[in-house]
Amino acid sequence: MSELQVLPVPSGVGVLGILPQLSAILDGTGPAVLPVPAADERETRRLTDALHPGEPIDDGVALVVATSGTTGVPKGAMLSAAALRASGDATHARLGGPGSWLLALPAHHIAGMQVLLRSVLAGTEPVVIDVTDGFDPGVLPAAVASMSGPRRYTSLVPTQLVKALDHPEAVASLAALDAVLLGGAATPAPVLRRAVDAGITVVRTYGMSETCGGCVYDGVPLGGARVRIDGDGRVLLGGPMLASGYRGLPDHPAFAEPGWFRTDDAGAVTDGVLGISGRLDEAISTGGLTVVPQVVEAALVAHPAVRECAVIGLPDERLGRRVTAVVVAEPGTEPTLAELRSFVEFTLDPTAAPRELHLVDTLPLRGPGKIDRRALESRFG
Repeated sequence: MSELQVLPVPSGVGVLGILPQLSAILDGTGPAVLPVPAADERETRRLTDALHPGEPIDDGVALVVATSGTTGVPKGAMLSAAALRASGDATHARLGGPGSWLLALPAHHIAGMQVLLRSVLAGTEPVVIDVTDGFDPGVLPAAVASMSGPRRYTSLVPTQLVKALDHPEAVASLAALDAVLLGGAATPAPVLRRAVDAGITVVRTYGMSETCGGCVYDGVPLGGARVRIDGDGRVLLGGPMLASGYRGLPDHPAFAEPGWFRTDDAGAVTDGVLGISGRLDEAISTGGLTVVPQVVEAALVAHPAVRECAVIGLPDERLGRRVTAVVVAEPGTEPTLAELRSFVEFTLDPTAAPRELHLVDTLPLRGPGKIDRRALESRFG
């Protein structure tokens, strides 16, 4: 039995220096590693305290990827070389073949790490955008122009796409790519429409660290991936890209059924296409009824004054929790609670309409693209 080792992941072009180690990971010849951000001592300490590098790890584990840790304590998904290869090969098969990749995400998270691993599998060197100080869509034209063919891909989160859509040159660059994978969070329908109308080949991905990243593309499982819906509407995922479990948590209920991972997402399969309605653990109980935040968010972002939004539940003496909208408004607009309530009630039950509104400049994120609802609840609760 070997020991888990730390893999410091540099930002910017320095990340290219770890490609030989990633090649060994995919070959199954390297030690098991835990990726951590090389320039972030605090985050590195948080991950190492929770996942214990230097201690023994099961044979066959190649990569331990930390989840974003909604509870504040990250879990480590244990991924084998075979799972990582299955994920990368299935992705290239779905997209039309191997190609060159543009890295525009932090590489210690699974989405960014997969860009590097797919590059290794394809035998290409990725082009890297430094996102240490945030994502600047203005650098996309030069980055895309430097990519080699014959096929070119990138992976983004919805917040990055929102920024890029405001820059015509960035839009043209993304439209020149063969595919733009979009995951990490649900993509608002208006954003997706704008991107498609601009000629961008968007591929919506669904998956998580426990499935080597996205394993369902545009609602259809990748080759070998499996989807099942439990009686309570919970999504379960299976297939060769599945993690072997969580480090140090051999009896975790998410992996209780062999060959399946039990997600916290609610969804349904219609005509072979998976649709996600929201997270079961984020549902808001208000006045004895249940409201799924993502459903309300999907309604809110259709309002012309709403650029981005998050819906949370705050304590309420009468209702238990009250539905609260936190909104980033479109420039030059200032939506009111009354108009947003009316707008939501047009498509959803009045119970889902927000009873409180906060306008903010930005939404806090945890991991690439995921809204930090706990931070919002602490701020406004």
